[in-house]
Amino acid sequence: MKIEVWSDYVCPFCYIGKRRLEEALSQFPHKEQVEVEFKSFELDPNSPKNIGQNIHEVLAKKYGMSIEQAKQANQNVGQQASTVGLTFNFDEMKPTNTFDAHRLAKFAKTKGKEAVISEKLLKAYFTDSKHIGEHGTLVEIAVEAGLDRQEVMNVLADKNSFAQDVRFDESLAQQYGVRGVPYFVLNQKYAISGAQPIETFNGALQKVWEEESASPVLQDLSTDDDVSCEDGSCVIPEKK
Repeated sequence: MKIEVWSDYVCPFCYIGKRRLEEALSQFPHKEQVEVEFKSFELDPNSPKNIGQNIHEVLAKKYGMSIEQAKQANQNVGQQASTVGLTFNFDEMKPTNTFDAHRLAKFAKTKGKEAVISEKLLKAYFTDSKHIGEHGTLVEIAVEAGLDRQEVMNVLADKNSFAQDVRFDESLAQQYGVRGVPYFVLNQKYAISGAQPIETFNGALQKVWEEESASPVLQDLSTDDDVSCEDGSCVIPEKK
């Protein structure tokens, strides 16, 4: 089974949804046969690297609410995060553009470090209050993930490096009709939208596994005349 996950590194529900999926997979008896692949999605592609506002101000402006209302909304999200063992430090978060972070993740994928770098980027933003739009920060995160410092610096310095990979994911998301993240696609056939409860992921994993296992890999469109070789014998069937 393959699970493709569209998410952004400044999306709180993406981190929560990731944890809930991981918890469901830990309980899934066939987890060793499940591949998880992360896909790029920018919540705000036009966001500047340095916004100059804290996350409460950004939320208040975006949704036309007061700062206090924004703080309450963020507090509610933080409480949800705590239920899956995450700590969100909203007061210290540094809103930013995530395109370079996504390019870094695509580079990390070529080195077998996609899952590691995705987790580190989310933790860096939500828990450690790091500026993941700054190249210096991204380099340090990448090195911690086991990537080569100079290679990472070269990738980040070239704005076109792995840019098409990011754009391809975003284009595919549009084709699927993805409007928000997290968005999970199982075997390119089933979808889960949002940070659903662990029970939802449990049910989906079991449903997909059972349905896919029950279905033949290929649909047989042969005629009755079976002209083939079996068990060491090649016999042409008699015409009826």
